[in-house]
Amino acid sequence: MTEKSILNLQYEKYKLGNGLEVILYQDNSLPSIAVNIWYRVGSANEVKSKTGFAHLFEHMMFQGSENIPKEGHFRYIQEAGGNLNGSTSIDRTNYYETLPSNYLELALWLESDRMGFMLPGLTQEKLDNQKDVVMNERRQRYENQPYGLSWEILFSNLFPEGHPYSWPTIGWMEDIAKFELDDVRNFFKTYYVPNNATLVVGGNFETASTKDLVEKYFGGIQAGNSIPEIVVEKQTLNESKKVVHKDNVQLPRIYLAWHTDKAFSADDAVLDILSEVLSSGKSSRFYKSLVIEKQIAQDVSSFQYSARLAGSFIVASTAKPGVELDTIKEVIFERIHDLIQNGIKEEELLRSKNSVISSFVYSLQKLDTITDQMNHYNFYLGEPNSFSSDLARYESVTGEEVISTAKKYLLNPFVELHIIPNTKEND
Repeated sequence: MTEKSILNLQYEKYKLGNGLEVILYQDNSLPSIAVNIWYRVGSANEVKSKTGFAHLFEHMMFQGSENIPKEGHFRYIQEAGGNLNGSTSIDRTNYYETLPSNYLELALWLESDRMGFMLPGLTQEKLDNQKDVVMNERRQRYENQPYGLSWEILFSNLFPEGHPYSWPTIGWMEDIAKFELDDVRNFFKTYYVPNNATLVVGGNFETASTKDLVEKYFGGIQAGNSIPEIVVEKQTLNESKKVVHKDNVQLPRIYLAWHTDKAFSADDAVLDILSEVLSSGKSSRFYKSLVIEKQIAQDVSSFQYSARLAGSFIVASTAKPGVELDTIKEVIFERIHDLIQNGIKEEELLRSKNSVISSFVYSLQKLDTITDQMNHYNFYLGEPNSFSSDLARYESVTGEEVISTAKKYLLNPFVELHIIPNTKEND
């Protein structure tokens, strides 16, 4: 597939009577099909003291239903020579399968069955089992993982208590421990409904028969009630915050986090380019200064985290032995101020833009990535074929915009997190 064809996809989008959005992207040059469904629910749809439900369902949706045994999804897809998975973020949950094209009906049946017939198969025993699984996952990936609590510490300080981005996607441990069956059922009935989902089918299929199959398997599922809307104010910090957290780590690490703008906002793409200029590659501002020249850091990275309700710009750097985190912080701000005061070179800007664009185009060589990206665009923009306009955002970024955007956000109050070794010297 050429770059031009990737960026100009032909598709059909329509709705079933129950509100399910369907997007069909046909490419009969392929031997496979991809089925990708997004539910417009993530951890942001939870409430204080009842967190972790969206991530729980990433597990529960593979635990069988009225018609499918536990772990049946994995077995049926893998026996057909396919692969499958799911993921949860603060804004959405997705499930996806890639299969030989003659197994399209199997994938549609499996996805429709857990949408329409999961609750009859949801028992207290299954909930207790998956509750334990999630609690163990939290222990292994967060609490017992070096630097594993960094993200939730940052965001619980960047956003005020009760803000939908202030808790981790996996949920707080105390909330996970008290999951109740009725609460779990009600969360499912509210959000895992056809009028809160978009189904993308991509690859080698015949359109008319695929529409018949979609109607056959999804058309009879009853729509849910209206989805509760999330309303939040734009967040700012009145003053910078410093948090020190002792952890079982060998080397200290510093994180800096600023409020920025949300996904696909006017500044979103510019902030991506700014992060490339600052930390991507050995010639980037942060890396060259901290790692190569001064040799005070093991690593350094930065990125714009773009979400539906808000955005954040994050910088992280691990110190070399014996180096104070305040020294690294000082150099980070020296490089930020240097960029704002002295600008960037044209070749530096071009290199950063080319890096973003080439990575993006390369990622779209796989059918499952294309279908997921179509769902991504549909979720944020309402237009599944936003590939060209998305790339155009990066191609049009100017050096002046990078400088003004850095000045606009990175001179504001921020959250500073120090993760330090849990030793007697630090007590």
